[in-house]
Amino acid sequence: MSWNVRIGINPISWMNDDLPSLGGETPLETALREGAEIGYVGFELGNKFPKEGPALKAKLDEFGVVCVSGWYSGFLAEVAPGLSNEEAVAAEIERCAAHMAKLQFNGCDVVVYGECAGTIQGQIDTPVGKRPRFASAALWQAYAERLNAFGEHLLKTYGIRLAYHHHMGAYVESPADIDQLMALTDPAKVFLLFDTGHAWYGGAADPVATLKKHLARVVHVHCKDVRPAVIGQARNDGWSFLTGVINGTFTVPGDGVIDFDAVLSTLHAAGYQGWLVVEAEQDPAVAPSYQYAQKGYRTLKAIVDRLAA
Repeated sequence: MSWNVRIGINPISWMNDDLPSLGGETPLETALREGAEIGYVGFELGNKFPKEGPALKAKLDEFGVVCVSGWYSGFLAEVAPGLSNEEAVAAEIERCAAHMAKLQFNGCDVVVYGECAGTIQGQIDTPVGKRPRFASAALWQAYAERLNAFGEHLLKTYGIRLAYHHHMGAYVESPADIDQLMALTDPAKVFLLFDTGHAWYGGAADPVATLKKHLARVVHVHCKDVRPAVIGQARNDGWSFLTGVINGTFTVPGDGVIDFDAVLSTLHAAGYQGWLVVEAEQDPAVAPSYQYAQKGYRTLKAIVDRLAA
C-alpha cells in the first residue's frame, strides 16, 4: 500500500519575506541544500527564487527538488470605485499571468491564493484584531463571484487550481469565515488550502473539526504547529501578526500542541493526494532552521509512513 502525498517545505523556515530581518542574510542555496538533505522533495516559493519558469526549474534541479507551488497576492476582496466585478477580475487576470506561467512551467497544479486587499498581516504596528471584515452579505457574495471567475480562468488557462489560504490578519481568518467562503464559492472553481496553524490561531481549537467540514475542497495543506501560551499573550496584549511571529506563535509539526496524527489520518481517510508543506515562520536565530525543518519533516514522515503501511 502507499499514500500518494509528498512532503515539501516553505523557505520561511530559513528566510521571511514579510519580515526580511528574519534570516534575510541566508542564501537561497542554503535553504535548498539543507531542505533536500533533510528529505524534502519540494519547495514552495519565496522572494529569493528565480522569477522566470526555466530559471526556476534549473535552480531547483541543482538540488534535486521540485516546485510545490507559490504564494500569489490577490486583490479581489476590494474593488476600486467605478470598476465592475468583471473589470476587477480582468485586472487580476492580467496581473497574475507571469506568476501562473512560471508555476505552470514547473508542473504545479495549485496556486496559494493569499488575499492581500486590506490585509494587516504585514503591518508590525497593527494589532491582528484590526483585520478587515466584510460589512454585508452583499459584499461577501460579490467577493465570491470574483473568486469564482478568477478560479475558473486559472483552471482553463493554466490547469491550476486556486487554493485559498485562510490567513491571520485578512478577510478570511476564522472558522466562520472559512465556512462562509466555502458556502458562497463554486466547489469546481475555488478550493481550500488548509493551514493547521492559522486555523488554530484563527479560533479553531480543534483544527481537525474544521478540516472535516471542508475535506472535499482541500487541495493543499500547510502543516504548522502552534504555541498556545504565546498566542494567548498575542491576543491579550493586542500584538500584530508579525510581532507574534517574532515571539514564536508558530513552530513546526511536533513542537506544539496540534495533533498531526489526527490531521493526517483525516486526510488519508478522505483520499487526499497532494502536498503536505511544512510552513512555520519563526526567527531562525531562536529556532535554528535546519534543526526545526528536520523536526517537522521527521514528524510528518513518521505519520505518513505508518498510514501508508
